[in-house]
Amino acid sequence: MKLDHLEQGRLASSRQAWGDAFAQLSAADRGSPLEPADLERLAVAADLAGDDEASADAWARAHHGHMRAGDIPGAVRAAFWAGMGLIERGEMARGGGWIARGRRLLEETQLDCVEQGFALIPTALQTLMQGDAAGAFPIFEQAGTVGDRFGDPDLMTLSRLGRGQSLIMMGKIADGVPWLDEAMVAVTAGEVSPVIAGIVYCAVIEACQEIFDLRRAQEWTAALTRWCDAQPGLVPFRGQCMVHRTEIMLLHGAWRDAVDEAQRACERLSGQPAVGSALYQQAELERLRGDFAKAEDGYRQASDWGRNPQPGLALLRLAQGQVDSSVAAIRLALDEAEGLVARARMLPAYVEIALAGGDTGSAAAAANELTEIAAALDAPLLHAAAAQARGAVLLAEGKARVALDALRVAHKLWQEIEAPYEAARVRALIGRACRELGDEDSAAMELDSARRALEQLGAGPDLARMQELSGTASAKPVGGLTAREVEVLRLVASGKRNRAIAEKLVISEKTVARHVSNIFTKLGLSSRSAATAYAYEHDLV
Repeated sequence: MKLDHLEQGRLASSRQAWGDAFAQLSAADRGSPLEPADLERLAVAADLAGDDEASADAWARAHHGHMRAGDIPGAVRAAFWAGMGLIERGEMARGGGWIARGRRLLEETQLDCVEQGFALIPTALQTLMQGDAAGAFPIFEQAGTVGDRFGDPDLMTLSRLGRGQSLIMMGKIADGVPWLDEAMVAVTAGEVSPVIAGIVYCAVIEACQEIFDLRRAQEWTAALTRWCDAQPGLVPFRGQCMVHRTEIMLLHGAWRDAVDEAQRACERLSGQPAVGSALYQQAELERLRGDFAKAEDGYRQASDWGRNPQPGLALLRLAQGQVDSSVAAIRLALDEAEGLVARARMLPAYVEIALAGGDTGSAAAAANELTEIAAALDAPLLHAAAAQARGAVLLAEGKARVALDALRVAHKLWQEIEAPYEAARVRALIGRACRELGDEDSAAMELDSARRALEQLGAGPDLARMQELSGTASAKPVGGLTAREVEVLRLVASGKRNRAIAEKLVISEKTVARHVSNIFTKLGLSSRSAATAYAYEHDLV
């Protein structure tokens, strides 16, 4: 017997096939208005399928349906979820109105129900967002007590999540992380509803990124990927989750994937304050790849949405050769940074920029502070950054032998983290240290290895500096070719066609064709085979 739309929608919802559930329940609703329980199913399916407005509308109708039936707890629950969804999208007034309605109903009826605990969550979150973590913690704790009493895993999990976030914000990271892990245990064990699972995944990943706990962030991101893949029609990596996924891709050298993910994050978060973080990540990628105009535009847009454009904008000014502007910007950003985590985000750039400006003393002080913060937070990423900063300062002070030890530690740590860009930059510093110690062979090997890694990443500005260090740029033996044209020539000689070269260097085929034409003109060649022969003759391959 063929199932009708409502039965198919209920079945799809139970199978967590959210796209199908949304379609079938919407069709059933058009035929005959759904009852409150099915409207809640429709609201959840719409939310997880990415239709925010349909979800808000279904929760509102479910609320009114529960009110007509005299089901006050059900009406409060629907008001809570309607409000939370709107607040998550940045519609604070509208969302706050629904939360206030739910609270009023509970105050008027004085019912002893689990919804009393859910009503505490928005208050706790608002207190936390205002920076009062100490005030938020007991509210989350009170909500957890209600959840325990009624045996509600959703409320208990939200309470644990909130307590972990509060402790971390108070600087009690070692105390806060176990609460996050306990919340994640409930999620991975399938104990909570899908909407709660998505909220917890994203919040925990964000918290791990904030405290530089890369291992946990990667672990939970992988778990989130599996969770999303198991649910047909689910819109994955919503909100800040998408931004943090971009950050992880960037760190691991998957820059092309990071570009796509950052673009999806910008589209998904369009019109919401969180879009500033997505725009910042886009700008970072453009800066690293050498498109400074796009990077500057991205940083300015991120700032317009409330995201501090530092340290990226200061590093952009440094790459543009505007050292004084770069120094002034990073100095102000560090002065305004409060707390260990905020300062740790600025200090590596501060060291690099201060050294470029010749202020070794300030760079040394910043490197020492970063080392102390790394010890306090005990995060591998910070230990790597601190070792790199110490090595760079020692090198600038003329202490190449001691610098080499610190830089080798940094390189090992970056390799363990699987951060190829940072590892390549450290190898360049190791090459400089070897050269100052008179070991030209080791210097050449280190610099060449760094150059190859940067070529693979498409890190144009760093690659140009690397060629200066290795002597390839200053000598200019290759018929007057630019650094980019040399890159293209090498790839032509390796047998790649224009499309493959464009993908490798993350540029357009039209740009590749122009580079190839310039190479032929400058070298007096007429074919790719002749260009290949030239590359081999001049040791470019």
